[in-house]
Amino acid sequence: MRVLVVEDEHPLADAIARGLRREGMAVDVAYDGDTGHEKSAVTRYDVVVLDRDLPGMPGDVLCGEIVASGATTRVLMLTASGALADKVDGLSRGADDYLAKPFDFPELVARLRALGRRATPAAPPMLVAGDVALDPARRTVLRAGEPVELTRKEFGVLEVLIAAGGGVVSSEELLERVWDENADPFTTTVRVTVMTLRKKLGEPGVIETVVGAGYRVPAAG
Repeated sequence: MRVLVVEDEHPLADAIARGLRREGMAVDVAYDGDTGHEKSAVTRYDVVVLDRDLPGMPGDVLCGEIVASGATTRVLMLTASGALADKVDGLSRGADDYLAKPFDFPELVARLRALGRRATPAAPPMLVAGDVALDPARRTVLRAGEPVELTRKEFGVLEVLIAAGGGVVSSEELLERVWDENADPFTTTVRVTVMTLRKKLGEPGVIETVVGAGYRVPAAG
């Protein structure tokens, strides 16, 4: 899941980003509304965590811009006020969810995962391709009933490939969906990750290379 955190309190923004990355999410950060607007306009995020009080473009305005763009991006608005009137106002501006500061990090993660499911076509609780079963919620992978230990990036790549339902996914899309803006688009990081993922999944091979296009995992059935 690709997330943008727009929060002007640098320590809080960085702490949120670190925590979400530990949860396997690809996270970008903006410390003001204008930068948040620029990033959300060029990158397809699943969820934007948006502080309401921002320097530059206000959070309410940025929320409206995201909604008006027609993107499937969901917005979770953060605010220092938990008053009902503020929640109603935030939601009326197009936010999909609302969380008052201070908040419990596990609750933030749970809300983001719920919003992420709404940002993309509904997926079954288990993603299955042949004898490979991936559980997005528990972050587990089984091959022929045996557990396969994967890194966060390997898991993310496999999740995107299986969720594509047999479709081809380019290296560029994998880089966008699984990594973040700090990833160098000219590196071999995707190819290397796919190579190690193949080794861990074992034989017969699960991931096919489509020359000049990307990778795919044939759909089950």
